[in-house]
Amino acid sequence: MSRISATTKKITEALSADALEARLYEIGAERYHNLHPFHELLHTGALTRGQVQAWALNRYCYQAAIPMKDASLMGRIEDRELRKQWLHRVTDHDGYEEDEGGIMRWLILTDGLGLDRDYVISREGALPAVRFAVEAYIRYVREQPLLQAIASSLTELFAPKIHRDRIAGMLKNYDFIDDRLMSYGTRRLNQAPVDAEFALKYVRQNAVRADQQQQVIDALLFKLNVLWIQLDALHLAYVEPKFIPPGAFIPEG
Repeated sequence: MSRISATTKKITEALSADALEARLYEIGAERYHNLHPFHELLHTGALTRGQVQAWALNRYCYQAAIPMKDASLMGRIEDRELRKQWLHRVTDHDGYEEDEGGIMRWLILTDGLGLDRDYVISREGALPAVRFAVEAYIRYVREQPLLQAIASSLTELFAPKIHRDRIAGMLKNYDFIDDRLMSYGTRRLNQAPVDAEFALKYVRQNAVRADQQQQVIDALLFKLNVLWIQLDALHLAYVEPKFIPPGAFIPEG
């Protein structure tokens, strides 16, 4: 008999703000992509250098899309103060003045792994499923109601743990990884909680009806699926059964 998860039951009566927040954390505990087997392999040193290259190259698609989806979201926000609050999300990744930005820090990782920078930026070697998932996320933020667009960023609530695990695990288990290559994750340890706190506050204040709260949950589930499917694609192409789609990156060795 099929079982409906408690985290995906439809909301029929409005929850308190605290109860809604608890439901969001429950969903994250069940569905965040730190639970994916690929991350266990990545963090414990079970992957080859080529497999780590494939992960970093494909993940670049997602990293590069973040400021694009945030800039498109800002273009829909009429409230000046809300736009000002959201602006740093773009500069955190694109960089501003002396700060090189998250995208550049990710390119430091791919450089250090021996990948050609122009090839990474072109996304030519990325898996089709990864590119499709990332493009779907950008469209979602552009097209869905503002509450859902903002709520889709709530995966940041669960990000600090995965960054801590990744930094510690990869530094310990791969001799080709050092602190400089992990600078993206190190910076996100401070940035992600700020972003998550703001989005959570917005949701608590603006999702008061049952239908609005369901929209928030649907948005979070959508974003969790965007993250999960990228790892599914990586696992299928580079771990088991190692079916790499035509045109995608092929590791050496």
